[in-house]
This record gives sequence, structure tokens and C-alpha cells, in this order.
Amino acid sequence: MLIGELSRRTGVSTRLLRYYEEQGLLTPERGSNGYREYGEESVLTVRQIRALLDAGLTTEVIRSALPCVRGEEPGFDWCADLRGVLERELADLEERIDDLRRSRDALAAYLARP
Repeated sequence: MLIGELSRRTGVSTRLLRYYEEQGLLTPERGSNGYREYGEESVLTVRQIRALLDAGLTTEVIRSALPCVRGEEPGFDWCADLRGVLERELADLEERIDDLRRSRDALAAYLARP
């Protein structure tokens, strides 16, 4: 399928699909006319990418995780080092949440003063 069809089927803009390709997340074939040609599996791959992005993962982490991703939700085959990578990502997220809470509390304290 061409990029426009993949965009329609996934709800992801062609611009983002090209970005995913640049990031090494999608690998289309090239037709004799130079057009990108995506296989049927690309629909699932794009849905997996979107789900992992929604979980807060970077495209760099997603690139390393994609070979281990299974299904649309997605689930994982625990490839070497993947659990450790995701645990580090979770710890980083927890740290950012703590930082945001401290910032929120400080701002709220400023606003509570007369």
C-alpha cells in the first residue's frame, strides 16, 4: 500500500509516517517509481508505535523495543535488556512526576500567600 493508504488506515499523517521512517521505526520498500510501498504489517506497526508513544517512550526507545512488541495493545516478548530499558524509562517518568509535584506545590504556596 502507498503512504496515503497507510495514513488513512491508521489515522496518522503522512508527515508523521515519514518521520517514523527517518527514525528507523518503519521500513517501507521502494517501488520502481520510487514511491514508498508498505506491507500489511505496517498498519499494526504504526498502531504499536502510537501506543508506545502514548506511554511516554521516545522514538529511540521504541526503535529498540519494536522487535519485541507483539499485538496491538501492545504486549512484549521480553527480549534481552528490554525489561531493564522499560524499568529505567518508568523510573525517569516517576522522577519527572515528582519534580512536577514539587513545582506545583511551590507555585500553590506562592499563590496562597497574602
